[in-house]
Amino acid sequence: MNLFFWKKKKPLLNEEDNRLIVKAIRQAEKSTSGEVRVFIESRCSWVDAFDRAVEVFFTLKMDKTDLRNGVLIYVAINDRQLAVYGDEGIHRKVGNEYWNKIVAEMLENFNRKEYGKGIGECVIQIGDALKNYFPFEKDTDKNELPDEIVFGR
Repeated sequence: MNLFFWKKKKPLLNEEDNRLIVKAIRQAEKSTSGEVRVFIESRCSWVDAFDRAVEVFFTLKMDKTDLRNGVLIYVAINDRQLAVYGDEGIHRKVGNEYWNKIVAEMLENFNRKEYGKGIGECVIQIGDALKNYFPFEKDTDKNELPDEIVFGR
């Protein structure tokens, strides 16, 4: 119970970072049928970040894309944990080494406390990979998932 209920909780990201990330998602999805979502929460208690990312991925029904090419970027800000989970369609194309590289680059930005930049650059790189394997087809493609950041607990 919060005894100081009049104190507003500090947002996990500032407005500028939010705009930067949503803009990156929209830019990345312009040239691919793939979908990128970002889920941010304060803590990832009692579970590994990758396991939590998988749980969130299926909770958000990201496995329902037509080509199984959704990618979730999961971040637990206060616990300093993150993971990237790609559905089976894109994972078969890029493999574990690619995801590990993306996470390492995001961590470099996070170590400088550049969360918005780190997530935004990660989204753009994932968008490039998705474009290579799942290019946009103007006659059939639709935005299957929302572009906004999902904030957890």
